[in-house]
Parts: sequence; C-alpha cells; structure tokens
Amino acid sequence: MSIIASKENQIYKLCSKLTARKYRDACGQYLAEGERVIHDALKTRQKLVYVIMEEGYRPVYDFPCTAVFMERKLFQKIAQTAASQGILAVLEKRQLDEKQFREAIKKKSGNVILLDRLQDPGNIGTIIRTADAAGYSGVMTIKGTADLYAPKIVRAAAGSLFRMPVFAADSPQQAISLLEAAGKRILATGFDTELYYWDMDMRRDIGLIIGNEGNGISPELMQLAHSIIKIPMTGSIDSLNASVAAGILMYESLRK
Repeated sequence: MSIIASKENQIYKLCSKLTARKYRDACGQYLAEGERVIHDALKTRQKLVYVIMEEGYRPVYDFPCTAVFMERKLFQKIAQTAASQGILAVLEKRQLDEKQFREAIKKKSGNVILLDRLQDPGNIGTIIRTADAAGYSGVMTIKGTADLYAPKIVRAAAGSLFRMPVFAADSPQQAISLLEAAGKRILATGFDTELYYWDMDMRRDIGLIIGNEGNGISPELMQLAHSIIKIPMTGSIDSLNASVAAGILMYESLRK
C-alpha cells in the first residue's frame, strides 16, 4: 500500500474538506472513524470509497476499496478523536427520496423518530442508536438539525446510522405530510396535556417528535401533532436530556 506524505495529496484534501457540512452535502460523502464503526460499515455493506490508516496500523480486513497509509502527523490532522484508533474511511451517503423513505419505514414497527432542530452530537447519536435498538424503522430531521453525517454523530451512533433509513425534511409541513401519508400518528411531548406517555398505544406506526435541547419542540410542530404526551417529573426538575426522554418514549413501544 502507498503512504500519503503530503498535504497536496487528493485523498488528504478530501478528508480535510469532509469535516465541513457544506462539502459533505455537495459531494454526498462523509467520514467514519474507528475500528468498530468501520467493521459495522463493512458488515452492513456500506459503499466505502477510501480507507485511510495511520502509518504502522495493522489492518485486520481486506477492504473493498482503495486503502492507503498516511504519515502520522497528517493522519492526526484529519482524525476527529483525541485518541484515534488509527483508521478512518470515506463513505458514500445513503440518500433516500421521499418515496424510498416512505417504503423503508413500513418495516419493523413502522415507528419513526423526528428530530426537531437538535444540535448536540452526543444526543443525536445516542437517539439514533436507541431508535435502532428499540426497533424503530427510520429517523427524520427538520431543517436546523445538525448533520447526521457529521463525524461525531457517526461515531456516537455506533453503526446504527448504517442500518437506520434517514430523511432530511426541509420544513415541518413536509415532515408531517410524509409521515401522515405513511399512516403515522404524530406524537409530541409537552406540559399542556393530561396524557402521560403510557396512555398512548406506541407499539406501531408512531411519528415521535423530539425537540431542540434548549427550546423544545417548535410551536408549528406542536400544532401539527395529533397528540401531546408528557413524562412525569417530580421535584424542581422541569425537563430531561433529549436523548434520555427519547429513550424512555421509544422503549415504551417494546414494553407494551
């Protein structure tokens, strides 16, 4: 295998650019880092473009794409973790249109998680991973949500992003229209309701909205929701971490 030793190398330049959302959107590619994540990418037959390894790394797999080594000082510049495992990959995005996403969310429970302007990579990655574990069929985002293909989110999702169909809606109206056309009941969380989450049948065909960490669900989506539910809280606590709340609600579909 060749060793990349120059910042002028095209693969190095590509990896550097893919740290920016606008370039990921433009070229339809993204970065995934770490042994477990790349193992899951291979296992789920993702489209790998390049595998880049730090000099001295000992590969375990044969890669179905161009694989190269990179000098340590260059690799550390494109690595997204402080203690990198010495391997990352460039992958092609799975980009579904509305029809393809609608077909994909008919599988399993048919439940879908809708992220409304969430920004924290750890929250988003954890929610995607939990949705996968809870048998959800897909993930939607509203414009204003962080890019699901950002390196920190890809890593936090721990391979679940490869298995979960995703779709980015341009507006609340587009998101709700798509979910309603697929026969989903739209649930939002809020305080102005007498319904607790266990009062709803959440086993199948739910579109569950999770709101922004600081501002919650937008008023527009609250108006479009079919039902508003709440999670009981005691003491002086008036809100939960977004990923914690999402986990409680998504696992209700399995409890029943």
